[in-house]
Amino acid sequence: MTESPDAPRCWPVIPTILVLAAAAAMVALGVWQLQRKGEKEALIALYERNRSMSSLVTYPKLPPVSDAFLFRKSSTVCLEVVKWDPRGGTDRKGQAGIRMIADCRTGAEGPGVLIDVGIADDFTPPDWKGGTVQGTIVPGPEQPTLIQRLTGKAVPARAMLVADAPVPGLRASEVPSGADVPNNHLAYAVQWFFFAAIALIIYALAVRRRLQR
Repeated sequence: MTESPDAPRCWPVIPTILVLAAAAAMVALGVWQLQRKGEKEALIALYERNRSMSSLVTYPKLPPVSDAFLFRKSSTVCLEVVKWDPRGGTDRKGQAGIRMIADCRTGAEGPGVLIDVGIADDFTPPDWKGGTVQGTIVPGPEQPTLIQRLTGKAVPARAMLVADAPVPGLRASEVPSGADVPNNHLAYAVQWFFFAAIALIIYALAVRRRLQR
């Protein structure tokens, strides 16, 4: 039987439910990002307080490292450099170079300790055999990705000590601060709210056009 052109059209129930569910999920993600924004601001404030403390703390040898230790002053002993991990970086004057990170043995067992001993002009490791180093505890260069955290495959990341005084022949590495920690959660929240609004507007216009035909 052919539908009459004058027959009233019904509101599409199932598509409406799907669109509303998707919009609700986007709004929930936006609210979650706003919560994360507050948490990140509190974390950055903690890092800045840690950075202002002059007293030394015992270097945490086993990961994961508590936020209470990050950006605090500490010292450790490198018994032997197991390997070098050169990475891009800058010195304290903002000049680019190669950051020399020593993966050191601190005892018979354990993961050892990472020490940023300074900035070099090339990838040639310095002639440094170890010793006592004082500096600032910062997050290590190898951090788990978001996918690894969500899937439960993240390995606890080691921290790193940025030496106050570079080894001979190198320049002092720039020391990160809590202000360097990214806090883009407000922008992410606005994006999710925007996506939800656009989805509802587009769907409402599509349904209106369908009902008016």
